[in-house]
Amino acid sequence: MPGENLTRDEARERGRLLNVDGYDVALDVRSAVTRGAEAATFRSRTTIRFRCAEPGASSFADLLAPSVRSVTLNGRELEPAAVFDGSRIALDGLAAENTLVVDADCAYSRTGEGLHRFVDPEDGEVYLYTQYEPADARRVFANFEQPDLKAPFTFEVTAPEGWLVLGNGAQDRAAKDGTHRFATTQPISTYITAVVAGPYHYVTDTYRRTFKDGGELEIPLGALCRKGLARHFDADDIFTVTKQGLDFFHDHFDFPYPFGKYDQAFVPEYNLGAMENPGCVTFREEFVFRGKVTEASYERRANVILHEMAHMWFGDLVTMHWWDDLWLKESYADFMGSFAQVGATRFTDGWITFANRRKSWAYRADQLPSTHPVTADIRDLEDAKLNFDGITYAKGASVLKQLVAYVGQDAFLEGARRYFKRHAYGNTRLTDLLSVLEETSGRDLTAWSRAWLETAGVNSLTPQVTYDSQDRITELAIVQEASEQHPELRPHRVAVGLYRRLDADSALVRYARAEVDVAGQRTSVPELAGAERPELVLVNDEDLTYCKIRFDEGSLATLRARLGDLRDPLARALCWAALWGLTRDGLMPARDFLDLVRRFGGAETVIGVLQSVHGQAETALEHYTAPEHHESAARALSEGALRELRVADPGSGHQLSWARHFAAVATTPADLQLLTGLLDGTAKIDGLDVDQELRWAFLLPLAAHGVADESVIAAELARDDTASGKRHQVRCLAARPAAEVKAQGWADVVESDTLSNALVEATLSGFAQPGQRELLAPYTARYFAAIERIWRERSIEIAMSVVRGLFPSWQVDRATLDAADAWLAEHDQAAPALRRLVLEERDDLARALRAQACDEAAGRRP
Repeated sequence: MPGENLTRDEARERGRLLNVDGYDVALDVRSAVTRGAEAATFRSRTTIRFRCAEPGASSFADLLAPSVRSVTLNGRELEPAAVFDGSRIALDGLAAENTLVVDADCAYSRTGEGLHRFVDPEDGEVYLYTQYEPADARRVFANFEQPDLKAPFTFEVTAPEGWLVLGNGAQDRAAKDGTHRFATTQPISTYITAVVAGPYHYVTDTYRRTFKDGGELEIPLGALCRKGLARHFDADDIFTVTKQGLDFFHDHFDFPYPFGKYDQAFVPEYNLGAMENPGCVTFREEFVFRGKVTEASYERRANVILHEMAHMWFGDLVTMHWWDDLWLKESYADFMGSFAQVGATRFTDGWITFANRRKSWAYRADQLPSTHPVTADIRDLEDAKLNFDGITYAKGASVLKQLVAYVGQDAFLEGARRYFKRHAYGNTRLTDLLSVLEETSGRDLTAWSRAWLETAGVNSLTPQVTYDSQDRITELAIVQEASEQHPELRPHRVAVGLYRRLDADSALVRYARAEVDVAGQRTSVPELAGAERPELVLVNDEDLTYCKIRFDEGSLATLRARLGDLRDPLARALCWAALWGLTRDGLMPARDFLDLVRRFGGAETVIGVLQSVHGQAETALEHYTAPEHHESAARALSEGALRELRVADPGSGHQLSWARHFAAVATTPADLQLLTGLLDGTAKIDGLDVDQELRWAFLLPLAAHGVADESVIAAELARDDTASGKRHQVRCLAARPAAEVKAQGWADVVESDTLSNALVEATLSGFAQPGQRELLAPYTARYFAAIERIWRERSIEIAMSVVRGLFPSWQVDRATLDAADAWLAEHDQAAPALRRLVLEERDDLARALRAQACDEAAGRRP
C-alpha cells in the first residue's frame, strides 16, 4: 500500500464512498510521566461509525503508530499484521453501516507533530498538547484524515492525577480516577481536534453577550501556559483582546460562536504561530513575553488571537473540501485578523503593519519559482504542507482587501453571513464563496477570480508624468508590468497620491488624490491633470491593491533626500516597503538602502515598521552588499544603530528595537566590548533594561565572534535555567566560530534525530552566522549529499526545517548556485516538495548574486 502521503485523488474517492457519523476516542496518557521505553507510547482506542455508499467496497483508515493491538470491523476481528502497514488500515468488504474499532499504541512526539511531549528542564514537569494540520491526527488516533469527512467527536482522556486536561468540548463530568470525558463536538474535521494536558497554569474568565432578540450567549474563557511562565503571563490582556474580537465578529457575522467554550493554550516547542482548534486554540508560548518587548509584539499577538478566532467561522464552521482551497480559511483569517484589530482593539495601526510586513512576505513568495495561484493545485499532503505560505495567507488577504474595495464592505460582509448560514458544519469550494458574493454585490466575479485567484505573480505599477512649462501635470499615467513567467495584467483599483512640502522646511504632505481603475499596460489618471508638480507620486496610496510600487525618477530622488519628512505613517510604510522591493530586485544598490536606514530609521514612528526595516537592513548587509564593501557597510550600519540607540527615548520600544538591531550588526572590537559591558554591568545606556531576553540577544553575537566561550554561555544558562534559556544556550553554542563546533551542530541535526523540534530550530539558527563564510564552506557539498536521506527519514516538519536551515545561503557565489543547479538536474525524480524547497533557496541565492552585482556597480560610479 502507499506510504504516509495521501493524494487528492485518493481523498476524493474515499470522500465519495464514505460518510462518517461519529468518533469515540479514548486516550491513556499516564505513561507520559514515566521513564524509559514506557514513556515513548500511549494507548489509543478509537471507535468510528461510518456509512459506505457501495456495500462490498474497500477503503482504508489512517493511522501512524508503532504498533496496533487489535482491529475490529463490524464485530469481525482483523489480524493487525495483515491489514496495517504502518500508515493505513485496509478495510475490505464494507457494509452500508460500519463500526471500526482500533486499539493501538501511538508514539509521543518530539517534533511538534501529533501528541507532543515536553519535559520542563526547570522543574521536571511534563506537558502534552496536540498539533495536527494538515494530517497528523492519525499519529494520535485512527481516522479518515481528510477535511471533507467531518464528524462529531467524543474524547475521553485518562491522565495523571491532578493534571489539567482540555479538549475541543467542555468536560461533561468531573474527572473520575484520572479519566476526563468531554462533550461531543459539532461535526468538525480531524485536523482541528485537540487535546492539551499537564500541570498547566490556568486562568478563567467569561464572555457574555445579549443579542437584539433578547437571547443570551455565555462563553467560558480560559488561558493557560506552563507553570514556569506563570509569573510572566498577562492573561488579562489576552482576555481583553479575546472579548473585543468576539464582540466584533458577532457584530459582523450574525452567527453565534458555535463551539461552546474558548480556551487558549500557550504551549512549548510549538512549530507554528497558532492553530485554530475549535474551543481549544493553541499558540506558541513565545507569545508569553518573558522580558520587555515593543508594542509591535503585543500587536502581533493580538493579530494572531483574532486570526485564529476568525477561523472559528472561516475554517472550522465551514471547511474547504480539500487543501486546494486552503485559502478559503487562511486568506480570510489573515484579512479578518487585521480588519478586527483596527476595528475593535487599541492596535489601530494594523493596516500599516499589514502593508509593511505581511505583504512583504507575500511579495517574496509570489516571485519565487514555486509561486502559485491563491487557489492552488494541491496534489497531495506534501504539497499541502508547503502551501501554508505568503501567498495563501498574505496575498490572499491582500486580494480580499481589494475585493472589499471592489464590491463594498456591506456586500462583502453580507456574503460572509450567507456563506456561514448556507454551509454551516459543511465543506465548500471556491465557487460556493463566489456565488454568495455575486448575490450580495450584484457583480459577476468570474473575471475577477480568474485574474486574482487563479493566476500567479505580482504586477509592478509605475507612474509616468509629463509637465507643462508652468510645472503643472499634463498627464499622469500608470504603467503596469508583469514578469515573463507570469504575464497576467490584472485590474487594479488604486489611489494615486501627490505629495509635496508646503514650504522648504515642512513635512511632505498629500495635496491631491485620485482613484482609478488600472487596466492593461497603460492607464491615464485624468483627474490629476493640471495639478502642480509633486515632489512624490505614490501609486497605490492607501494600499488598496496588491502590487509592487515603483517610482518615477523625481519621486525616487525625493525619497532619497527626505523619506523621513513623509508625514503620513501608512504612506511612509508603503515607501519603505517599495524601496526594499527595489533593493531585492537589484534595482537599488544595497548601500543606498542601508544609507536610507541610517539617515531616516530614527525618524520612523511606527515601531512595527522600524523593526521590519531593521530586519531588512540586516539582510541587505549580509546578502545583498558587494563583498568588497561589506566591512565598511557593516561598520557604518553599527555606528548608525549605536547613535540611534543612544538618542532614543529612554525605556521606549524604539530604544529596545535599536538595541537589538545594534547587537545583530555589531562587528568591531568596540561594538563587542560595549555588548560585554552591558552584560556585566560596566556599561550603561540610560533607560535600557538589560533583562534576561536582551542578555541572550547580546550574548549571541559575542559567541559568534568568539568573545564568549562555552563557560560564559554556561554561566548565562545558570542565570536562566529554563526551557527558554536552554534554547538560547543551544543557539549560542552552535554560533561559536570553530570547526569542531560546526561539526557538532551538523551531527546533532543531520546525523541524529534525538533533539526536539525546538532544539533543532535553535541549532539551525545558531549554525550559520555572519562572518563565518569560510568556516561553513565545507558544508555545501555535504548538504546536497544529505538532503534526500533527511527527507526520507525525518518527519516532514523536521525535514523542512533542516533543508531550509542548512542551505548554504551564506555562500553567495556562483559555485554554490552551480551546486544547487547540479543537484536539481541530477534529482529530477526527488520528492516534489523537496525539490520545491531547494528551488526556493536557490532562487534566493540567485537574487542575492544579482543584488550584489548591482551594489558592486554602484561602487564604481563617480
